Amino acid sequence: QVQFVESGGGLVQSGGSLRLSCAASGFTFSIYAMSWYRQVPEKERELVATITSIGGITNYADSVKGRFTISRDSAKNTVYLQMNSLKPEDTAVYYCNAKRAYPRIDYWGQGTQVTVSS
Repeated sequence: QVQFVESGGGLVQSGGSLRLSCAASGFTFSIYAMSWYRQVPEKERELVATITSIGGITNYADSVKGRFTISRDSAKNTVYLQMNSLKPEDTAVYYCNAKRAYPRIDYWGQGTQVTVSS
């Protein structure tokens, strides 16, 4: 049974930092690319950051480059998102995602709310 435990969300002032964690179980974590997405009401879910299964190559949305860092710990089956210099426009529900290309498989976490006050 696939499970995600997301934590680290909350309320922070503009310019502050938060660290999101997503502990995964029920699948072979090491062979999945891991990502963080975010979504605000009435908008499509947006890809924030991705880290590959092999080599740990990272990729970021332009809006968060230089401020957010994604990392993974395969020993703990956990992916992290360090968010610095937060802005009010970063306010969203953040979702953990595990993706495998062949066969195509997507797993989603339940989401954690991040609110940045101005």
